Amino acid sequence: HVQLVESGGGSVQAGGSLRLSCAASGYIISRANMGWFRQAPGKEREGVAAINGPGTTAYGDSVKGRFTISKDNAKNTLYLQMNSLKPEDTAMYYCAARAGFMTWARLVQNDYHYWGQGTQVTVS
Repeated sequence: HVQLVESGGGSVQAGGSLRLSCAASGYIISRANMGWFRQAPGKEREGVAAINGPGTTAYGDSVKGRFTISKDNAKNTLYLQMNSLKPEDTAMYYCAARAGFMTWARLVQNDYHYWGQGTQVTVS
């Protein structure tokens, strides 16, 4: 049984930072494509960042230069470091994982099969 559990969300002022974590069980993240997506109130879900098994990354245009996706294979945990936060970053953030390998890292929702419950980020 695959489980993804996000943590680290909260409320911060504009310009602040947060680090989100996604702890995986029943799934080996070192071999996998994983990503972060977010959904703001009244908006569609959008891709934030993605990483493949070897460590290649991809980012949504709105977060490039501010967010960094990384992973700790020994801890089987995915991270999203968020700096210079803006009110437009306010959303529920979801961790996602793909069943099966693909060479590239990309932010296509249908590429991913397992999803966490989400963690709320609010920037004021």
